[in-house]
Amino acid sequence: MKQILQEWFQRNFSDPQAVILALMLVFGFGVVMVMGKILAPLLASIIIAYLLEGAITKLEKLGVRRMLVVLLVFVMFLLVLFTLVLGLIPLLSRQIAQLVREMPNMISKGQEVLLQLPLNYPNLISETQIKEVINALRSQILEQGQDVLTQGLLSLPGIISLLIYLILVPFLVFFFLKDKHVIVAWAKNYLPRRRELVTRVWQEMDLQIGNYVRGKILEIVIVGGVSYIAFAIFGMRYSMLLGALVGMSVLVPYIGAVVVTFPVVLIAYFQWGNSNEFWYLILTYTIIQSLDGNVLVPLLFSEAVNLHPLAIIVAVLFFGGIWGMWGIFFAIPLATLVKAVLNAWPRPTMSTTESVPSG
Repeated sequence: MKQILQEWFQRNFSDPQAVILALMLVFGFGVVMVMGKILAPLLASIIIAYLLEGAITKLEKLGVRRMLVVLLVFVMFLLVLFTLVLGLIPLLSRQIAQLVREMPNMISKGQEVLLQLPLNYPNLISETQIKEVINALRSQILEQGQDVLTQGLLSLPGIISLLIYLILVPFLVFFFLKDKHVIVAWAKNYLPRRRELVTRVWQEMDLQIGNYVRGKILEIVIVGGVSYIAFAIFGMRYSMLLGALVGMSVLVPYIGAVVVTFPVVLIAYFQWGNSNEFWYLILTYTIIQSLDGNVLVPLLFSEAVNLHPLAIIVAVLFFGGIWGMWGIFFAIPLATLVKAVLNAWPRPTMSTTESVPSG
């Protein structure tokens, strides 16, 4: 066993650049896992600055001075940020609170529907089983709802954290954009001179991750906005909240669309019952999901990475379990990082006796 491990280590880590890349990856993941909460504003600022850098680079190619471009893009970023904070987030908070308050009535209506099942299918399910399920769901939903109201919306630590982010993150983003070249030059001083492997992996990731994340943000805005407009036209309650949920569902390919369908269908059914409005809205929602998957995604991600659906699901489960929502959002870029490292990893060439069979 010891000899097998030694041969494996020599085969995969005989190249010093491979060792350097492995150490950098281990160090990076270790820092995020151990100090992720402490460094959250810094990491968020780096990510935002990286995304904004794409627009700055394109404007620089047109001959505009970098400082002017940085100021223009940064002002646009502040406008979007304060629009979210002062406009959308308070509205979403009110709709969440309203939904939690009306949850008991919705549960009662759902209970009436469920109690019809033993009458229609007495051989499959009993009234006692239905009541047990209803009581369990009622207690769980009400408990989670109270947690949302008391901890998520009204907690002092949450408000303080939000204020820190609103002040610190824009400040850091501006200096990351303004002094990009100085910061990059400083970081290079601490890297080995021979870093061709690291550079090759970074170039592939820079091309693919930048396109993916910017495209994903645009997809969230388009799908969420169109869904909100459609729900509002129908007069559906909690249209802003549901539109935001539909937009955020694109973060988790395949699974997100299925999961978010349940609240959309339930709230529509509680509002209209088995009526024409209910079925028209479901048809409209189905069309939006179909256009997203068959038209919008191919347009936005024509240059995105090609990952197997199983790899995407595993990445979402793994990184989401480690880093929560951030892990879900960056699951596909992180899976792309793993793929890029595996593709670029130096492989030992086979000797002549190994590659050519004797006789």
